[in-house]
Amino acid sequence: MRLLDVRRLGLVCAAVAVTAGMVVAGCAEQVPGTATTDPAEVAAYQTSAAASASAAASSKAAAAQTKAISDNCTQFPTTTGAGVTAFNEFVTAHDHNSPDYADKREAAATTLDNAATKVETGVTAAAGALPADLAEKFTAYVVAARELSAETRKMTYSSQVTRLNDASRKINQARTAVHDACPSR
Repeated sequence: MRLLDVRRLGLVCAAVAVTAGMVVAGCAEQVPGTATTDPAEVAAYQTSAAASASAAASSKAAAAQTKAISDNCTQFPTTTGAGVTAFNEFVTAHDHNSPDYADKREAAATTLDNAATKVETGVTAAAGALPADLAEKFTAYVVAARELSAETRKMTYSSQVTRLNDASRKINQARTAVHDACPSR
């Protein structure tokens, strides 16, 4: 039995590969003509691409709106609750002629101003992502809180309370409107 010579085997393999390459290369042929596009296919592609881009933009806007609503509605009760508490403490001090009346008045006004600023900052940070009607309700609260703060600062023991009560009603209505417009948790 004779062993295969490695050099001869390598030579045979190389010759087969070159011959096969020539055959395959000889089969390649170019197609004559000019490439064109089908206008209907181009229009369909453009419509599909536009719809896809529109869907992506719509999805992004919906996500931004959901985040803006959540961010603003979640912090609202806590932020405004501090103003309610401070104002009620001031009213109690006023009704009882408490010695810390002036301190309670200033604390109430400052807390209301701070709540208004925080709510306003949240609406501004949402950069138009909040639904317009909800943004208007937040803004109405901001205006009412600043009005109540201003009326609170004007109060003395002998002041008429009519304007203070009116401002208090406005802020309560504005706070309720926001509460009712925000999704329940």
